[in-house]
Amino acid sequence: MKKIKRLFKRKSIWFLLVLFVFIYVNNSSLFAKRGEGAPLLLAHRGLAQTFSMEGIENDTCTAERINQPEYPYLENTIPSMEAAIKAGADLVEIDVQPTKDHNFVIFHDWTLDCRTNGQGVTRDYTTSELQALDIGYGYTADEGKTFPFRGKGIDLMPTLDEVLNYFPKTSFLIHIKSDDENEGIQMANYLEKLPANRLEQLTVYGGDQPIATLRERLPSLRTMSKATLKKDLIIYMAIGWTGYLPTNLKHGQLHIPEKVAPWLWGWPNRFLKRMDNADTRVIVVGGNGSGFSSGFDTPADIKRLPEDYSGGIWTNRIDKIAPLYNK
Repeated sequence: MKKIKRLFKRKSIWFLLVLFVFIYVNNSSLFAKRGEGAPLLLAHRGLAQTFSMEGIENDTCTAERINQPEYPYLENTIPSMEAAIKAGADLVEIDVQPTKDHNFVIFHDWTLDCRTNGQGVTRDYTTSELQALDIGYGYTADEGKTFPFRGKGIDLMPTLDEVLNYFPKTSFLIHIKSDDENEGIQMANYLEKLPANRLEQLTVYGGDQPIATLRERLPSLRTMSKATLKKDLIIYMAIGWTGYLPTNLKHGQLHIPEKVAPWLWGWPNRFLKRMDNADTRVIVVGGNGSGFSSGFDTPADIKRLPEDYSGGIWTNRIDKIAPLYNK
């Protein structure tokens, strides 16, 4: 009986040892070839005015707390997108809002009071009414003493159609800011009219309900929502050590908080290689995932990433980050 117990114990130890070696080898970046080339750079809202993230809430008017302007661009405008692309952006993130005449305009807030000389919500105005507003009206860097962009933002709020036509070869990350299922239906109706090669350049993320609608209507479209991100990460943390990836982890997008990333099996190189094989794009954002995400906006921020990191990077300062990678 004692011999049987000793034999069982010895086999258990060997099993655990073999399992440990397998997990280590299968998930170590030491045994994964580093990605070639520079990281994919995502320009958040184009090249735009920056602001302090300290104490920010859902209803904070960020236009009232911008830093001293270093350039003339306003977020989500064609000039800001063009500047970001020229600076070296591989992908540009834009925010969409629905209009009264069933269009989409590119604008961050669902209300107009913070940034513009208008009031109310975007969906109560037609496209022409919104484009007549001054979207630079509310920006101030000195608590309202001066407004450097007032009078300069008229006719700068583009439609989604105008953006996609102006940049026919650019990849965009489209952000649906609400959790309204009807916006998902409206977006699906719009995107279904685009050719397949253009659809491949687009990714849509946002509220759970509109993204669920898009995934059902356009299964080939790259999408992400808070629900899909959480589900995908939980599944990966549970079984990713085996190297197996379920179908729902394929052809998607993951926004990984930098504080969460080191806890993912195989981070960084093995993880990125697995996601590449699954055609899933990985974008690292600042923060721990519990609050508002920040960008990698300075050389010091980039130093927090693993050496030779080759995934995607979220930045508000493409003009500062792209030169670090000779873009």
